[in-house]
Amino acid sequence: MKANEFRQQSADNLQRQLLDLRKEQFNLRMQQGTGQLVRPSRMREVRRDIARVKTIMTEMLANTTSSHSAPAASGSGLSAAGSSK
Repeated sequence: MKANEFRQQSADNLQRQLLDLRKEQFNLRMQQGTGQLVRPSRMREVRRDIARVKTIMTEMLANTTSSHSAPAASGSGLSAAGSSK
């Protein structure tokens, strides 16, 4: 599935899609372990689709939090003098 197709879905649908993809990934690993895997390329497709869904979910989360809160200050809050051992 293309990233644009995932972006058009709601957060709930993306959660369901992620769950379905993880189940499919598990089943493909079991098939590979027992020597029954017919399409090894499908494992790569599923892995990349999982990454796409997770990336889009993170983008959606970042967009909602950035519109509701002020940007975070950069740096760790420690001065150079405070980092000595």
